[in-house]
Amino acid sequence: MHPKIVLQSKLKAGDNLIIFISSTRKIPTGLFTTEEKTFIKEQRAKKIEMIPFHRYKHWVLVQFVPKEKDSAKRKELCRKAGDKVQAFLNDQKLKRSTLFDVESRSDESLALAEGMVLGSYQFLKYKTEKEGMHTLREIAIFSDCISKNTLAELNATLDGVAFTRDLVNEPNSFLTAPAFAREIEKKVKEAGISIEVLNKKKIEALQMGGILGVNKGSHEPPVFIILEHKPEKAINKKPLILIGKGIVYDTGGMNLKTGNFMENMKTDMAGGAAVAGTLFALATAGLPYHVIGLIPATDNRPGPKAIVSGDVLRMENGMTVEVVNTDAEGRLILADALSYAKRYEPALTIDMATLTGSAVRALGQKAMAGMQSNAKKEHQLLLDCGFEVFERIVELPLWDDYGEGLKSEVADIKNIGGPEAGAITAGKFLQRFTDYPFIHLDIAGPCFLDKRDSYRGQGGTGVGVRLIVEFIKKRMK
Repeated sequence: MHPKIVLQSKLKAGDNLIIFISSTRKIPTGLFTTEEKTFIKEQRAKKIEMIPFHRYKHWVLVQFVPKEKDSAKRKELCRKAGDKVQAFLNDQKLKRSTLFDVESRSDESLALAEGMVLGSYQFLKYKTEKEGMHTLREIAIFSDCISKNTLAELNATLDGVAFTRDLVNEPNSFLTAPAFAREIEKKVKEAGISIEVLNKKKIEALQMGGILGVNKGSHEPPVFIILEHKPEKAINKKPLILIGKGIVYDTGGMNLKTGNFMENMKTDMAGGAAVAGTLFALATAGLPYHVIGLIPATDNRPGPKAIVSGDVLRMENGMTVEVVNTDAEGRLILADALSYAKRYEPALTIDMATLTGSAVRALGQKAMAGMQSNAKKEHQLLLDCGFEVFERIVELPLWDDYGEGLKSEVADIKNIGGPEAGAITAGKFLQRFTDYPFIHLDIAGPCFLDKRDSYRGQGGTGVGVRLIVEFIKKRMK
């Protein structure tokens, strides 16, 4: 549950107001006494950015626009300020607030509201006691420069993020691969997205050896989810294809994870969740862009029939892969999806995957790793969008010599390339299954947080949805 953002045509008596201004000179007349204005100036001199006033039956908050010259950084600071505002409003058990865009600063006002919505998100499905449940349900914006269409797109994007977070936060006791498909189907049908779920027999008929191989240790069947958002007046002739890793739980297989490395492995389907959330956002917003989503899904377990090191799998495109480590399973299922994507003749394919610990060790949780093949211009646009929404990407190379470690003596390729540069060699492995413009995003770091980080919250962050929606909007222009 999270708030909705709406437009408001005029201020109303008794509104819980958020006065959004850049300096004390912009304090609107008629809302504060002389003493209160003096107090605001004193607090601002101490660099305090949020100043609340209790009006007995309602609140008035003065929120200052953060001082930052760079527009992308300033909007990010506004999102973080929005998280603090929502925390205050929810602490007061308020259901509604009105954001007064005093200076017609639409970008910053929308970012503030965005941070409020994202920060208000909670996953309470398994809580028997709902103590601490957020009450905020609506954020109205009083502004003369924000359109209904802009708000509709933002709400749709935030709904997509929340849906993605819900999926990532679900435990594997509920979210098996078939349940993953059912949850996605139930949601995307609301938005008019077409969906086809291939069962194990169809996956076998397609000879998707990567998915079938990873699934051999499981008692649950795999699925291959195909989503399509194809508006009648789509502006792109060839589709954009999004591919998401859908490992609903990763034990490491026979190369069993040790220590606490299995602790959050219910999140190993965050890429697939982000694909579903992105398609939902695009369709709900009504963006006229043809997008196809492919999500191969299974768990990875050390069952009696599980693949072991030294096994050879034949993939959907006929290539053979020597399995050196069963914990490098994500690339195996993605490889089948990348090969399957060729039949659509994509203009561009982007995969999102919690693929490597190497990416986390290199970049932590602040950024994702990005690699491209024959998509330099598109990748640069994606990098720019990453800074715009602050889901940042660090580009890693896909140089040919990084692929040397993938050479196998018994098959066409190995599934790992050695102990060094693991995030890059994983990307090189995936590249072998493409012959079209391709971008690989390793989201292992920022997809899930053990501790709360402002509006990103705690648990699933929904990373990838806001990024790809922004990317598509920029492509449309």
